[in-house]
Amino acid sequence: MSTSLVLNPGQMTLAALRAIWQSPAPLALPVAAQAVMETAAATVQRIVEKGDAAYGINTGFGKLAKTRIPDEQLELLQRNLILSHSVGTGEAMSDATVRLVLVMKAVSLARGYSGVRPVVVHTIMALLNAGITPLIPIKGSVGASGDLAPLSHMTLALIGEGDVRVNGTVIPAHQALKAARIEPLTLAAKEGLALINGTQVSTALALHGLFMAERLLEAGTVTGALSVDAAKGSDAPFDPRIHAARGQPGQIALAAVTRALLEGSAIRRSHLDNDERVQDPYSLRCQPQVMGACRDLISQAARTLLIEANAVTDNPLVFTDTGDVLSGGNFHAEPVAFAADTLALAIAEIGAIAERRIALLIDSSLSGLPPFLVDNPGLNSGFMIAHVTAAALASENKSLAHPASVDSLPTSANQEDHVSMATFAGRRLAEMADNTGTILAIEWLAAAQGVDFLKPLATSPRLERAHVILRERVPFYDRDRLFAPDIEAAKSLVLSGALSGSHQDMLASLWT
Repeated sequence: MSTSLVLNPGQMTLAALRAIWQSPAPLALPVAAQAVMETAAATVQRIVEKGDAAYGINTGFGKLAKTRIPDEQLELLQRNLILSHSVGTGEAMSDATVRLVLVMKAVSLARGYSGVRPVVVHTIMALLNAGITPLIPIKGSVGASGDLAPLSHMTLALIGEGDVRVNGTVIPAHQALKAARIEPLTLAAKEGLALINGTQVSTALALHGLFMAERLLEAGTVTGALSVDAAKGSDAPFDPRIHAARGQPGQIALAAVTRALLEGSAIRRSHLDNDERVQDPYSLRCQPQVMGACRDLISQAARTLLIEANAVTDNPLVFTDTGDVLSGGNFHAEPVAFAADTLALAIAEIGAIAERRIALLIDSSLSGLPPFLVDNPGLNSGFMIAHVTAAALASENKSLAHPASVDSLPTSANQEDHVSMATFAGRRLAEMADNTGTILAIEWLAAAQGVDFLKPLATSPRLERAHVILRERVPFYDRDRLFAPDIEAAKSLVLSGALSGSHQDMLASLWT
């Protein structure tokens, strides 16, 4: 039997979140979390019994906060909250992203500041361990007052309403709960609000973008090095002395990895002497400066998102040491929006510089390779239009990279008058990652084609590994053929992490 991964509230690691994102696994909470939640729930119950008005416990919500709700209607209040706020639209979020949502909601509530009973968190954990994924529409949140609409759709599953996905099949939630022997929740005072207040959806979408950005940076480092060799570029720009003189950590790390990838190349040895070119184009020699800066942005975003993944972001919060229930604004997802916007810049630039290297490789006057990387050009168009696809996607990413965080539309009759747009900021990262993954796939194909044209000279042993992985799926492009399947095959290897995974022993140093 598999050992459960214990989710320690407030102490989740990126490694654990990445593992949960990659595949389902048995999950558990530490025993100590039970008492913490019981104490917080008892504090809420004392407020109800005392009869004092407290936001979210016995009042309406948002602009209706001044409306006092009778005690006998508190359960109905919470149920109505979930039903009325389940107004999401668009396609359903992926199972991987929803797993992150559920996990982060569980560990946030388990910290004991939200005032929910332990049964609420246990029900979330039961869904995770039964492989029941709430169907959450991806659109409908502005990233403030929490991700209200999407988290309401998540909560529907807990109370036996709405739809869920089990083993890829969409079924009614009540049917899935019954099959898994999970009792639907009847929400007590404050519990509905605690479940739907919070930044977990925005953060999950941004974490997906983060994990994909890491893969893309690693893959782009490999394809970029292969392009250097295919174009008979110099390895001098990766000399450590250059990068130490500037001192940027990502640049230093990127240069070191690129040097290691190129080490032992017979292609490089063949043009060390009497090479008439003085300097390579920027897309080759400035890879450490560009990709290293992307690495630093990704690392910065990772720090912010890890803090947010461990945070308590609902409202109001219960402080059991004093019995205070304080209203604040931890649900405002501005840190997540900024992190997602930062990731968008990095993802766009990884694709942008790769597109320029593709353009270089197909231009025989720059690369010294056959025009458009094909024999008998004219009869064959080769990589001509594959580059057009890369250019189209790089241009599209420029528009998608526009910061979402600078936008705001007031909601709730101007009570919620400044919002973060973090949910869109995180959501668009998936599309951008797909675009950049396609660009890197095309570069990989082009660089491998270039290296093949330089035979019998061989690239470095490490880059040959990347060449072999590709050629196991895609043969040499000897004449025009249906090209789209080649690109899709290479893209799947990039996005799945197969390319970067084959060099993980070296690429891991990018993040240390």
